Amino acid sequence: MKIQPLADRIMVKVLEAKDVTKGGIVLPDTAKEKPQEAEVIAVGKGKISDGKVVVPEVKAGDKILFGKYSGTEITMDGKEYLILKEEDILAIVK
Repeated sequence: MKIQPLADRIMVKVLEAKDVTKGGIVLPDTAKEKPQEAEVIAVGKGKISDGKVVVPEVKAGDKILFGKYSGTEITMDGKEYLILKEEDILAIVK
């Protein structure tokens, strides 16, 4: 199944939270922070502003940072994804 986000929505695959701290302490699942880094899977065509389409700045394959509690979680073909608005994206990771 393929999903094409609408308007300025972006579908991402959230990257896994780290299991070990910098000091080498192994974290159980309950102690892990919610991840804020993801890979862009699909991008909508853009939103309409003043009669013109504003194309999103991100593209499929980009790694991004997003707000901690942003977006809507979905499950497709047994995999979990997140659909965000472009304004929820904080930065592109280079």
